[in-house]
Amino acid sequence: MLTGLTAQISANCTGIVLGSMPGQVSLENVQYYAHPRNAFWPIMRSYFAFNADNSYQQNVVELNNSGIALWDVIAHCQRQGSLDSAIVTSSIQTNPFEQLFAEYNKIKHVFLNGQKAISLFEKKVLTKLESVEGLQIYKLPSTSPAYAAMKYQDKEKVWHQALADANF
Repeated sequence: MLTGLTAQISANCTGIVLGSMPGQVSLENVQYYAHPRNAFWPIMRSYFAFNADNSYQQNVVELNNSGIALWDVIAHCQRQGSLDSAIVTSSIQTNPFEQLFAEYNKIKHVFLNGQKAISLFEKKVLTKLESVEGLQIYKLPSTSPAYAAMKYQDKEKVWHQALADANF
């Protein structure tokens, strides 16, 4: 059974990026989006003008200071390798989102990173969040290198538009 990473969040966050479950490289490094070809950090750096030489921790602090938290839909699951398609559906345990949204009630923007995060959030999380009002959900293309159907520049454009639409 794999265990995901802890939420990277601060009290001022009004948005959260949710992936499905970190890949092997991210789990091994205990860092979100650690695969060198993942487009997430380059997209965030280009939008928020982070320094390209920042460490991972500096990037997380700057992202949180910009109002964006990081987490995943899945807390625990069984999976061989890193692909979402290898996740054993019956093994999925989601993160405690009711608790998250109660504690961090300023979060109103949910950026779903990829199709698996979108489908799991809609099926396993959103139905339980009846008490959370006013959430804006953004369904975005995966930043994973495994999602090669879209060029980096197109992913960047869509992500930047969603962040702008949410007033980040």
